[in-house]
Amino acid sequence: MHNILTAVVQGIIEGLTEFLPVSSTGHLILAGKLLNFTGDKADTFEIIIQLGAILAVAVIYWRRILNLLGIGRLSPDLAGDQQEQQPGRLNLLHIILACLPAMVLGLVLHSFITSYLFSAYTVLIGLVFGGIFMLFGESSKTSSQASGVDQITYKQAIYIGLFQCLALWPGFSRSGATIAGGLLSGVGYRAATNFSFLIAIPMMVAASGYELLKSYNTLNASDAVFFITGFLVAFVVALVAVISFLKLLERFKLAPFAYYRFVLAAVFLVYLLVTGN
Repeated sequence: MHNILTAVVQGIIEGLTEFLPVSSTGHLILAGKLLNFTGDKADTFEIIIQLGAILAVAVIYWRRILNLLGIGRLSPDLAGDQQEQQPGRLNLLHIILACLPAMVLGLVLHSFITSYLFSAYTVLIGLVFGGIFMLFGESSKTSSQASGVDQITYKQAIYIGLFQCLALWPGFSRSGATIAGGLLSGVGYRAATNFSFLIAIPMMVAASGYELLKSYNTLNASDAVFFITGFLVAFVVALVAVISFLKLLERFKLAPFAYYRFVLAAVFLVYLLVTGN
């Protein structure tokens, strides 16, 4: 049985970083090297704790999710999304259009990505270029044409979906790519963030489900406590992190997260060079 402390640490990292524009995959790969927790079991564990983070977002946006499915009434959710009913309000087609490009490209390039891009050095590259893209999106954003998710057009949903493809490179950050891409598409900060979190649910369920089907044979009863601990920690931390991030973004925007990525990449590059890893 693996050390429970490892499950807690990785669960905290996943919960904190999955929906922040800093790349959870990148953090988990780098942390895995530091904790000496790598291999098939570690890969399966990452899938399990991602599901915990997904559940947190589903809880936060449960009213909006029911509305997308044609169930329930429009009302504010935990994320503060007012969900105002408008003739062209957000529907499932927006979600499909935003998810389809990355899903198709990810399926086509899956073998290449898992074989060549899941290393510490490729993650560092993703952290740097993802941060640059976030700064570019923030400095070059167009005038906001959609202050709320219900004002996002199909065209903007497609643009955000295309930008999301950048996150197939580990370390780039799915939320960073979609939020910055939303700004470049004429979507406001709050709307871009809420939309990013909403499309994360089907994206992560599809990716995690696919990976879990391939690696379920690595699971066994002796690891139950380890996996459950990581799942619960990731769920609780993500629940707090998402709500907190929405408040931080309104005050600080994307730049501080981009600078953090640069510092993390520099520090870890020094570590890799010194240790010879």
